[in-house]
Amino acid sequence: MPFNTLRQTQQTKRTGRKHFAVLLDPDNLDEASCLNLLQLSEASHVDFFFVGGSLVTTENQATIIQLIKQHSRIPVILFPSNSMHIDKQADGILLLSLISGRNPDFLIGQHVLSAPILKASDLQVYPTGYMLVDCGRQTTASYMSGTTPIPYDKPTIASCTAMAGELLGLKYMYLDGGSGAAKPVSAEMITAVCEAVEVPVIVGGGINTPAKAKTALDAGADVIVVGNHIEKNPGFLAEVSSVVNSYNLALDVHR
Repeated sequence: MPFNTLRQTQQTKRTGRKHFAVLLDPDNLDEASCLNLLQLSEASHVDFFFVGGSLVTTENQATIIQLIKQHSRIPVILFPSNSMHIDKQADGILLLSLISGRNPDFLIGQHVLSAPILKASDLQVYPTGYMLVDCGRQTTASYMSGTTPIPYDKPTIASCTAMAGELLGLKYMYLDGGSGAAKPVSAEMITAVCEAVEVPVIVGGGINTPAKAKTALDAGADVIVVGNHIEKNPGFLAEVSSVVNSYNLALDVHR
């Protein structure tokens, strides 16, 4: 198990330190493109790989995880859409409860099916409140889950939802605009959620420029996630890494 696990963000949150995760969708990668992203991710000091998607239509996930384990020391954390996408090769799993919706299957149903498998595995389990945010277009996640995202301009709904999730015992919150979001989650919503809870806050969707990455960090995000954009522009990895590293370096200087 790599030392740098998502669980560490519970400690680094207190110091203000930020982290960078890359979301790899098995349906969108072949071996060559995956190896290229692995090499760039190592050079860019990526903290975590999230592997999965809202609709996995191929059997490529196991192959992608094998490649990561063979060619990288970056932790592999599953980002599953349902209980069928558990792979014991990974280091951990985001056990996502879709608290922004009211579909019982994604609040607890899939978790009941997963529980015996996870209990018998060595995967680190990260209980996560998953909140879909309407960022300008319908996403696969909202369509497949049959749920309505949190309105873009309603940070109070997001903060109260996150607060409820924390009170229920969830250890992480994930604000997600979805793959290919027209715009990122707003700074106002990120700040509202970060002020409402003490657990680490993960933010993804629509982060396709260094400025948007910095805005999310400035608003309080503990982990920022990029995925869809790097499939088209792998060089973006280095740009986001530079933003995160500059942010952490500034923290170190002022200590």
